[in-house]
Amino acid sequence: MEKLNPKDPVPLHIQLRNKIEGLINEGHYRNKIPSERQLMDEYEVSRSTVREAVAHLVREGIVEKVHGKGTFISSKVIQDWLGSLTSTTETIRKMGMEPGARLITHGIIEPPEEIVEAMGLQKAYFIKRVRYANDIPLAIELQYYPVDIGSQLAKFDIDKGTLFDLMEENLGIQLAEAEQLITSGFLSAEDAELLEVADSFNVLNTERKLMDHSGRLIEYYVASFRSDMYSFRIKLSQRNS
Repeated sequence: MEKLNPKDPVPLHIQLRNKIEGLINEGHYRNKIPSERQLMDEYEVSRSTVREAVAHLVREGIVEKVHGKGTFISSKVIQDWLGSLTSTTETIRKMGMEPGARLITHGIIEPPEEIVEAMGLQKAYFIKRVRYANDIPLAIELQYYPVDIGSQLAKFDIDKGTLFDLMEENLGIQLAEAEQLITSGFLSAEDAELLEVADSFNVLNTERKLMDHSGRLIEYYVASFRSDMYSFRIKLSQRNS
């Protein structure tokens, strides 16, 4: 195991925190992280350094301390870093889990009024899928496309394929940026059944406008994620005056 670098300007407890998170993401720690003593011996650091590193991970929701039993990896295993444009498939893979999908319906529709206003289109190509992580239902995804793009996508494997990859690799669309809104809410009875949760279960809702380099709206994405399995994270820094 690579040791920490005491000459690095990054404090030792932050180095250790980053090491532990990396090992969690890579799947080396599946259920819990090593004890304080094991971490002290493995990385040749003090108890206070270990405790500070673990405290950071606890505050960020990555691990949870259980009195008398140890420090366990949080049940919210999938963490989507806001600020980077990545697919759900890629996010799930980075967390060491196997992504999956099941197509519920697709075709040309007259979208709801709020989608018409957001996209400026009276008709859209609609794709509804359930997303999975290690065969566990994770999210309901509703994706709206301009009809020409959606019709081309439908020629490929939209049941299990990664739509980001299909657009970039098969349709030659260069995705550039997105605007995203995150709220919380509840599911319809139908969607709760698809996610295998009660309809009183609180979910994380996200809406995203995805544009290409010309500024054209390529996709309007609406999804409901299980809040016990998925979390959004963002890194902030103080602006220098």
